[in-house]
Amino acid sequence: MLLLFDIDGTLVAGATDAHRDALHTALRQVHGVDVRDLRLSLSPAGRTDGEIARALLLDAGISALKIDEGIDSVRDACCRSYTQLCTQDLSPHVLPGMRDLLDWLAGTAGVQLALLTGNFECVARVKLRQAGIGHYFATGQGGFGSDSEDRAALPLLARRRAGRPGVPYPREETIVIGDTPRDIACARTDGVRCIAVATGPYRAEQLSDADAVVVNAVALQAALRELVAA
Repeated sequence: MLLLFDIDGTLVAGATDAHRDALHTALRQVHGVDVRDLRLSLSPAGRTDGEIARALLLDAGISALKIDEGIDSVRDACCRSYTQLCTQDLSPHVLPGMRDLLDWLAGTAGVQLALLTGNFECVARVKLRQAGIGHYFATGQGGFGSDSEDRAALPLLARRRAGRPGVPYPREETIVIGDTPRDIACARTDGVRCIAVATGPYRAEQLSDADAVVVNAVALQAALRELVAA
């Protein structure tokens, strides 16, 4: 079983200040615009860093062509800035029960853990390292906002990385775990299952399109125990 975990709102909560500041710094360095006072025209929850950056830049009057030309530079600048900014201990931001869940999963035969997140990969790795849970998620695995602006493309990328050469990890053995409707939508696009956790900005009833909805990490562990035992 391949379990693809979202980060913000799923593994950790409230660890976004340095992430936001790093992205704003990158946009200022690459495009010369200060977006701090802009009101984002869309909700950032569940979106990729690249998608959020594009929305901010469009709102600031930057052309789509210039945005496309600067994609790699924005990503690299954001990662450099985040590495410098995110030096604090983020362990208090790990959601209750999540460490116990990850410990159990890491010791369960036949289970692979990977990340599926809108964060740029460097940001994701630093964030979870500072939170003390990065070691559960192997490098070279998962899907990230640095792979694609389109979150819907990430489950297939993650399955390819987890599978054999030329043979992606099976859809029927893959589960996306996240806290937003966009996590559910990206799972549906790839034809894989999704367990939604109501630990982010959305209530359980807003996540009802998932295969299962749980309220916290303890309930998530109970749901996964049933699937592992099946």
